[in-house]
Amino acid sequence: MNRLWSAAFAFVLAIGGGSAALAQVPAPPPADPGPPLSGYPRKALRAPTAAELKTATYVRDVIYGHRDGMALTYDVFKPVKKANGALVVNMVSAGWRSQWAPPEERQARYQALIDKGFTVVALYHASAPRFAVPDAVTDVRLGMRHIKLHAADYGADPARIGVWGASAGGHLALVAGMMADDGDPAAANPLERRGNRIAAVVAYFPPTDLVTLLQGRPKFDAINFDEKLRASVSPLFSVDARDPPTLMLHGDADRGVPPAQSEAMKSALDKVGVENRLTMFAGADHDFYVKGDPVRTDAYATEAMTAMVAWFEGHLRK
Repeated sequence: MNRLWSAAFAFVLAIGGGSAALAQVPAPPPADPGPPLSGYPRKALRAPTAAELKTATYVRDVIYGHRDGMALTYDVFKPVKKANGALVVNMVSAGWRSQWAPPEERQARYQALIDKGFTVVALYHASAPRFAVPDAVTDVRLGMRHIKLHAADYGADPARIGVWGASAGGHLALVAGMMADDGDPAAANPLERRGNRIAAVVAYFPPTDLVTLLQGRPKFDAINFDEKLRASVSPLFSVDARDPPTLMLHGDADRGVPPAQSEAMKSALDKVGVENRLTMFAGADHDFYVKGDPVRTDAYATEAMTAMVAWFEGHLRK
């Protein structure tokens, strides 16, 4: 019997190195879920945990203006502990569609900032397909005036406001930074007499020059507007030396918004001496997506979020 067992064990060793070797068979690669929403890491797209929900309180549906009789709003996420007095505005926009969701469903996207003590604002604009890019630009510029005016009401310093967004949201984040001003004293709307300058910008794979980007593209939804207005809603053409420190992150294989869009913005900021940095992710398409490699995609998205938080820590915290 012992000889039979020994022979069987020797056969197993011969074909696979024993049970230890069999246990080392590589697991199949994880299924590719496709591009992540707006370049978020997977952990930020889940529902928040019960513990996370206890880390923030909300100021809901703050009205900053109206368009066609409809309210324009934002939601505020206030950290419960160790608030650092700085505020980060997230431009909620993908394809210039601004889709509202209850704060308790969206919180995981902002948890990395909340955990560092940042107050976060989810800013919504009049959305495609009914409204176009110029409408979104007008809305967010107005919204930033309201947020800056009321920052102290949310426990934040109006001099320490940053803006962050991805894709269309990245475009609008750059609009907030490069197209900011000190207000128009002659404006009919009292809010437009207020300034909306900010202290830092982070933009993921942003459109910066709509003249070039939209050339030859079919007009539909948000990009169906007068071609003569394209330059006026392109942050690239509003760069000056008063612009805030800007971080851009882009995939070098992005087919939706070519990396040349961020490269052009970096060059423009360099020329006027504004602090900026551009990080390129090798092989990443739009949304930091690497087809067939969800692990690498998520690693890029996680790296981007870490860099975003660090940029605001470096430029907004006292």
